[in-house]
Amino acid sequence: MTEPLSPQTIATVKATVPALADHGPRITKTMYARLFEDAHIRELFNHSNQGDDGAQLHALAASILSYAQNIDNLGALAPMVERIANKHIGYHILPEHYPYVGTALLGAIKEVLGDAATDEVLAAWGEAYWFLADILKGREAVMREQIEAASGGWTGWREFVVAEKLRESAVITSFVLRPRDGGPVMRHKPGQYLTFRLGAPGKPVMKRNYSISCAPNDDHYRISVKREARGQGGSRFLHDQVLVGDVLEITPPAGDFFLEAEPQRPVVLLSGGVGLTPMVSMVETIAAHCPGLATHYVHGTLNSDTHALDDHVRTLAARHGAISVSTFYDDPGPLDVVGETYDVPGVITVDWLKANTPLHEADIFLCGPKPFLRALVGGLSLAGVAANRIHYEFFGPADELLAA
Repeated sequence: MTEPLSPQTIATVKATVPALADHGPRITKTMYARLFEDAHIRELFNHSNQGDDGAQLHALAASILSYAQNIDNLGALAPMVERIANKHIGYHILPEHYPYVGTALLGAIKEVLGDAATDEVLAAWGEAYWFLADILKGREAVMREQIEAASGGWTGWREFVVAEKLRESAVITSFVLRPRDGGPVMRHKPGQYLTFRLGAPGKPVMKRNYSISCAPNDDHYRISVKREARGQGGSRFLHDQVLVGDVLEITPPAGDFFLEAEPQRPVVLLSGGVGLTPMVSMVETIAAHCPGLATHYVHGTLNSDTHALDDHVRTLAARHGAISVSTFYDDPGPLDVVGETYDVPGVITVDWLKANTPLHEADIFLCGPKPFLRALVGGLSLAGVAANRIHYEFFGPADELLAA
């Protein structure tokens, strides 16, 4: 049982809120620089989100600030704790890694805040760090026990064979993955992701998360990945170098964004671009196990060249009978025709959703690029949709605007 924080520690940490608001990204940048001096710790992280303007710097800064602001109201931090614990499961972060982070964080606070980081401040933050670390380690231990007890569950990195490689659009390819050991896979929750350890021999290891794009089953996973022209190469490695028969290393399904086993309300699935991947997992699950559940699958992309899995989704919808499908094209091609290859020109808007979906009765799931999420998550909130019915997944870390 973790000992409660002392009133003095709580007061001291809360007093650092203005400094954290002013210097948070500098502190996290310095923390990571210190942390990555250790090669075996550096290898634990996804470095595509690092760098001076990396999303992870701002996401961690926002999390630290939120912790300081709510240190006397820990219930408000439950969603953050759950998200971090899931990431740690994915990246195989273990209890023995926590001291490295604590040392780097306190060193960064001292370096950036200078004389303002008194012995009292550092002692309070040390106590606060280990208090939160113990909460996370406890939650992660429970999650690992549940994973190991599940049929097909495993710990750490497991080898999977690429059984199929399927071109879904001009930019998206699906990979069907089966365990190399021939055993079953753990059934994921529709919407969760897998974490991969990728890289050619002699090259730096890349850690990447990809949403599972099939319904839960005992046999395989499928991911559907967009080839990104820029970035640090995880998607390009999969598209350009991985072949059928190759072996990839994967940790168990993780993530706090998922469809409940027995949905109690209508469902609206909103996606932009390759954000359709968790939605396809959800719509496959609904088609197979939720007869009569009113479901609205709404997807936006550029045009038919970039649109993946449309025939598959429409076939599922037709069989189910209560699933409607609506597609938006922001830049229709010369052969794209409204009512034939897509349904609505432009982008998904809250006004269209108000007119065509049961916004105020449904659970709404969103996944897509940050501009898509900023527009719709904010718009839905302003339209009066209850916060506990707006569920969203990120590509990469949650930035401070979305976290707010």
